[in-house]
Amino acid sequence: MGSLLGKVLEDLGMEAASRAHEVSQRWEEAVGSEVAAHCQPVGLRNGVLEARVDSSVWAQQLQLRTPEILEALRGVLGEEAPTALRFRVGYSPARARSAGSGAAPGNPARGRPGRGKSD
Repeated sequence: MGSLLGKVLEDLGMEAASRAHEVSQRWEEAVGSEVAAHCQPVGLRNGVLEARVDSSVWAQQLQLRTPEILEALRGVLGEEAPTALRFRVGYSPARARSAGSGAAPGNPARGRPGRGKSD
């Protein structure tokens, strides 16, 4: 189904949407499962891939790894790979499911004993 959607978008003259779909389909292959668990592509415009990360810590880590990620994307996508990355912190459903301890996504300090109140 995924490969069919990319072909249909391309046939409709929506090459940018087709490229974004291809990046999304091959994201985990390019960046690995750990990064993919915390970061997902959400859009592609003028060669800049925008990706949503589940915390500011991950955003900073991935920003530092931008050259490595772009190289991995080129290895998987070839000439169709993005030329730049932009990360934004946003909600991640996978992270919310694993945060059953009461900690807010992206805020590991919340819910820890001895934090936020003076005794």
